[in-house]
Amino acid sequence: MNLSKLHWGILSTGSIARRFAASLKKSSTGSLTAVASRTEEQAKDFAREFDATHAHGDYASLIANPEVEAVYIAPPHPMHKEWAIRCAEAGKNILCEKPAGMNQSELEEMLASAKANGVFFMEAFMYRCHPQTRLLRETLSRDDIGAIRMIHATFSYPAPTYNPEERRYARELGGGSILDVGCYGVSMSRLIAGEIIGKRFSDPIEVKGFARLEPREKTDLTAAALLRFDGDLIAMVQSGIALKGENLVRIEGEKGTITVGCPWAVRHGESFVQTTNHVTGETRIQQTTHPEEDLYAYEIDEVGRAVAAGEKESPEMCWDDSRGNAAALDAWLAEVGVTY
Repeated sequence: MNLSKLHWGILSTGSIARRFAASLKKSSTGSLTAVASRTEEQAKDFAREFDATHAHGDYASLIANPEVEAVYIAPPHPMHKEWAIRCAEAGKNILCEKPAGMNQSELEEMLASAKANGVFFMEAFMYRCHPQTRLLRETLSRDDIGAIRMIHATFSYPAPTYNPEERRYARELGGGSILDVGCYGVSMSRLIAGEIIGKRFSDPIEVKGFARLEPREKTDLTAAALLRFDGDLIAMVQSGIALKGENLVRIEGEKGTITVGCPWAVRHGESFVQTTNHVTGETRIQQTTHPEEDLYAYEIDEVGRAVAAGEKESPEMCWDDSRGNAAALDAWLAEVGVTY
């Protein structure tokens, strides 16, 4: 193992944990030291597959492992707060899957613990660390499409066969489209609203929301929100776990449109930033990926960079940015009558 690399532990052996572990191999700053699952057998299988040194049959054992320097928290949403706080108390740096908390109150407890214990903390919006997002920021700063008036941000997909006990549907597991994928559209809308006024992000002054609820669990299957920012900039955000949607970001200005293809997963051949000027008729398409890159490796390397520099938060997704996102999601959920 390269001792100069940040030694990671992963809580959970689910699909997102597997994706993260595979990306660690492509990272330039991190290496996988330990994994924890609910059973030792699952942890050992995962460790063998991804070359982890240690396999733990419970989360607490991984956190107590002195070789682990940073922890990726990947269990279902309702478990994030407990394990983020326990990681912070153990002096571990933290990358926590989105949404970090079930609400802003939970997030504040997590951030308070990270601050008190002097550890790095970042909410894992991986798209924020990809060069495509930097390119979008640069494009917005050039004022190519005139005054921006409307943002459309959609993230919607058809989940596997319906099962009310599956984590995307179950209330006790934090199910519902708003927390699962609506958080991305809110995050992106806040980024855009901030960028056009020279800030990293901006928070909406009003949120209106609508949703179609699951009959038994009363989680949201498909949902939409209207976010109004200063200057009457409006964002329309769509989320869905039971509907295949057109996943994109479209920014409409008085002179043109910016479209971001495949903005969340950022896949080669599908992702791009397209600028169209309706006055001149000119369209410019900028490719944003290359075949060998890995989306999550960018996120891993941003954590590695920040920790090496002694930083406790990243400018790509700082603590106040997470606070603003959580507040907007709380407002959206309250609008549609979903509580946890």
